[in-house]
Amino acid sequence: MDNYTDRLLPTSLPAIRPPMVMHGRFLPAPIAEHGFSTIIEIRYNDDNKKNIFLFDTGVSENGIIFNADIFGIDLKSIEAIILSHGHLDHCSGLLNVLKRMSKPINVIAHPDAFLKRWLVYPDGNKAKMPVLDEKELENNGATIHKIRNVNFLPSNNDDDVGGGNSSNGVSSPLMITGQIPRETSFEKGFPLQYAEIQGEKELIHDPLVNDDQAIIVNIKQKGLVILTGCGHAGIINTINYAKKVTKINKVFAVLGGFHLTGGIYEEAIEPTIKELQKADPKYIIPCHCTGWKATNKIIEVMPEKFIQTSVGTSFNF
Repeated sequence: MDNYTDRLLPTSLPAIRPPMVMHGRFLPAPIAEHGFSTIIEIRYNDDNKKNIFLFDTGVSENGIIFNADIFGIDLKSIEAIILSHGHLDHCSGLLNVLKRMSKPINVIAHPDAFLKRWLVYPDGNKAKMPVLDEKELENNGATIHKIRNVNFLPSNNDDDVGGGNSSNGVSSPLMITGQIPRETSFEKGFPLQYAEIQGEKELIHDPLVNDDQAIIVNIKQKGLVILTGCGHAGIINTINYAKKVTKINKVFAVLGGFHLTGGIYEEAIEPTIKELQKADPKYIIPCHCTGWKATNKIIEVMPEKFIQTSVGTSFNF
């Protein structure tokens, strides 16, 4: 699931576009929405072995279920669900995904993903943000793991979700960053966000979105693939932290939301582009909340690295 769909984009590796026609019939058009969700499939040298995880669940209740049905994705094959953070455009489809899966499933998130939050605008107007209902999720099969630190998948058993040893870099195929340190001066999080302390009458400024986390996969002889949801931590902070915790400096691909759209974020476009050039990934695949200004700047400065994403596109790294 992503903000953009184009059924006529040609396949050009590593991007594999979904078919528009199958068995002589046109498939229904997939849904695009202001949200994000992706399936992560990790294959090993033995092609019979693989792991499948779901990262985020979109902004609508049924969007990713609709798209999964079109593309023939069996949601029951998913082994765990990872939430990038607790905002509605990344977790609104979770409950119905659980109902479709109809089995116990680990859901991994930062503790702050469950905070009650508000947007407070400069003119003083406020808007309450939707919040995840833990009890309802658990009643529909979710085993919720609130993990603040680096953690790994797959785990050998349900009791050890979030385990793993990072002392020698990536010890499992997939690393979840947990909370990402904020070090750059230009990546400022989400300044309008506030969190409830004791009811809605007492709000504290919560601009950092500390629950924002990313996924890292180290591909042998290629480097790190870094996947973000919204990138509230900042895509450069995220890349730097990925290098630090894996002890691997080579970045192969960066994809996901970079959160550079909208007036208060666009001032970060120029320094972000400069730092992306220094990181020098082979592929840059901006999605979701990156915005057209930032995306076009990436195309202008690094056209050979840019890949246009679209709902249903698979990337084979």
